[in-house]
Amino acid sequence: MPVSTPSPEPAEETSLQAALLASARRHRDRRIALLDNRGRIAEARSFPELVDSLRLGAGRLVAAGVAPGDRVIVCLPTSWQWLETWFGALLLGALPVSVAPPGALGSPAAQIRKALEVAARLDAAALVAGETFLRDAGEILAEDGVARRGDPTAVRSPGPTRWLAVESLSRTSADPVDPALPADPEQIAFLQLTSGSTGLPRAAEISHRAVLHNVRAMGEAVDSPHGGEPTRRMVSWLPLYHDMGLVGCLVNSLLRGFDLDLLTPRAFLARPWIWLEAISRYPDGAVLSTAPNFAYQLCVERTPAGLEGGLDLTGWRDAMTGSEMVKPETAAAFCDRFAAAGFTPPQLRPCYGMAETTLATTFDRELAGPRVRAVPGDASVGVPAEVVCCGRAIIDSRVRVLDPRGAALPAEAIGRVQVRSPSLFSGYYQDPQATAEALRDGWLETGDLGFLDADGELYLTGRSKELLILHGQNVMPHELEWIAEAELETGGSQRCAAFSVPGQTGEEPVLVMETSEEDATRLADEARRVAGAIGRALGVPLRDTVWVRRGAIPRTSSGKIQRQAVRDLYLEGQLERRA
Repeated sequence: MPVSTPSPEPAEETSLQAALLASARRHRDRRIALLDNRGRIAEARSFPELVDSLRLGAGRLVAAGVAPGDRVIVCLPTSWQWLETWFGALLLGALPVSVAPPGALGSPAAQIRKALEVAARLDAAALVAGETFLRDAGEILAEDGVARRGDPTAVRSPGPTRWLAVESLSRTSADPVDPALPADPEQIAFLQLTSGSTGLPRAAEISHRAVLHNVRAMGEAVDSPHGGEPTRRMVSWLPLYHDMGLVGCLVNSLLRGFDLDLLTPRAFLARPWIWLEAISRYPDGAVLSTAPNFAYQLCVERTPAGLEGGLDLTGWRDAMTGSEMVKPETAAAFCDRFAAAGFTPPQLRPCYGMAETTLATTFDRELAGPRVRAVPGDASVGVPAEVVCCGRAIIDSRVRVLDPRGAALPAEAIGRVQVRSPSLFSGYYQDPQATAEALRDGWLETGDLGFLDADGELYLTGRSKELLILHGQNVMPHELEWIAEAELETGGSQRCAAFSVPGQTGEEPVLVMETSEEDATRLADEARRVAGAIGRALGVPLRDTVWVRRGAIPRTSSGKIQRQAVRDLYLEGQLERRA
């Protein structure tokens, strides 16, 4: 049966703008700080100072011709300019949508094309980016208009979209804007791109009702296991174009009133341990910091030997992990590696969420460390697969699991995960068909597979759209990938992508693996070893193994493997094989 959690008293504000202004009045001594590439505070602003700069940012957008209701694409790195542009659009009543800037994911040209495509699909009034981006974008459009004329894969012209260089925008003389305060909580506050892990990202419409409820729900879920003692500060490197960085860190901090230290994603990826060093500066407790599984694994792999002895992670009260499947071995490795810094398993708390629920969906409230168990029944082929508990639904919300015919399943039965919540998105922007497929009678079809235990806690087993049916058996792609990664001793880093393609006798699995190895003989030997391990564990032969250069596998904005994109490249012969 569906499981829900009771709600505390509701918040008074009915719009994100009103909540932001109220928080700045209540928390005048709180601040947001941007950290440099070594994790040191470069500049800090109090909440009132920040709001003043956001109102000025709104005025500059108005001076540039942006009006209420316009879609505004924000293609900037983590910076004051990002804050002034995104929140400036919000304050004037426009609809901001953030996209990854060049260099964040994959090739700069690919990110420019994606940003331009998003602008075209959303019929955006403005795209705010750096001068270098706009120059390169112009060259791409010129190239596409000549060298690729008629090619349906060429990026579409942004048409009426105005390109605004943030350098010029920041120098524009303008008056601060009095924020628009929508009276209807169902009005759309902003658009959030979905992760696109199984297809093209869509723009989820997030209402004021949804975001305010989700922030309140996160506060209850994070603080209630600590007797209601509130979070005091947050440290984050998460990208602001992703829902976990935008809602879970930035909006959450600003509305709930705690200090926020922001690193850039680039700084974290270059030196992952600076995230831990930034947290270590606050041993007095009640620090909240969140990241996907891969970030914890990077810290395990790349933190210099002995550095953990100089850290103090005792103040990191809530180390949330979500956005992708939590690997039991990663959780164990992180706890072991940083035990010398005072980190203990109860600090690590798995959670589950997505753009369509604004962000948060379930939280582990037990403070017992990641709880790992085997998948029930015969759902996992070969050796028992282990999964991590993601906890219970947020306040006012319910989670249920259905069979393929839509009937509710009992505890311990794997099926389609659905969610009902005041945090649900309103729909996909200008995509009624996709909205109807996702929202059914008030329930969100998450696209995930999982089960509820006897206590109503959720365990995820994979994505329904990625389920592989091999020789009559249900196999999740991550089962093949995890076996390969264990055989290759990658330390848990996700460097493989598994999918299936049509064969003579049905679907056949393909495994694409990243490597920096150049020796073809050694790669062939490793491919045979991986294929043998998968055959022994799952009883299925691989149709093909493909080696590609490190970083060649497409990923989403949160670092998740885009298996469908890899499959498309494979079928089109576009993967550059190393062996």
